Amino acid sequence: MIAIISDVHGNLPALTSVLAEIDRMGVERIACLGDVAGYYCSVNECVEALRARDIVNLMGNHDYYLTSGTGSPRSASANRCLDYQRRTITEDNLRWLAASPPRGVADGVSMVHGGWNDPIDEYLYDVRPEYFHAFEGTRFASGHTHIQGIWKFDGKIYCNPGSVGQPRDGDPRAAFSVWADGTPTLCRVAYDIDETCRRMERAGFEAHFYENLYRGTRIGAGRSSGWIT
Repeated sequence: MIAIISDVHGNLPALTSVLAEIDRMGVERIACLGDVAGYYCSVNECVEALRARDIVNLMGNHDYYLTSGTGSPRSASANRCLDYQRRTITEDNLRWLAASPPRGVADGVSMVHGGWNDPIDEYLYDVRPEYFHAFEGTRFASGHTHIQGIWKFDGKIYCNPGSVGQPRDGDPRAAFSVWADGTPTLCRVAYDIDETCRRMERAGFEAHFYENLYRGTRIGAGRSSGWIT
């Protein structure tokens, strides 16, 4: 059995609740599909929480933006958050994040952050059976869209565990998945959103950057929407 998490995005209260729930479930192995960085201000604490458990993190697009010194081509809000993280992340944590591989396999599950054509920045919003015909294996997991779901077709299973730190499916609870005997289960857990907001306010961010957490949407969205990261 393995728990798969994704898109933590510097949200320590969400990550803490997810890890506690995984422990309560008795799951000992955890994999992270990337994007520990981006959006919220506790990137050091989130990296250190993963490192303390020897959790392998795959390279996500925000992890890449932070470690490469580049910026998001799509979001000014994301770039402001990344600028804050560049000023605050420790050199040791930055090196750990930079060493994140683009792909991984655990318990027979092929894992990337985005998609299998572009592991870092491909969006799988429209999941079709023919997409997976080109790839070997029967079990697949990726994040990036922040939208949780399971698709089964032609003997193959694809699961997006959703986002720990910024869900975008209208459910504000932190999301993850657990795979047992080759089958994924979607999981949610409530966390202290108020504490995340207080941390962001203390770091100098306006409500625009975190009020979406109460709605389960992206930054700036008034209702459920997965676009723009």
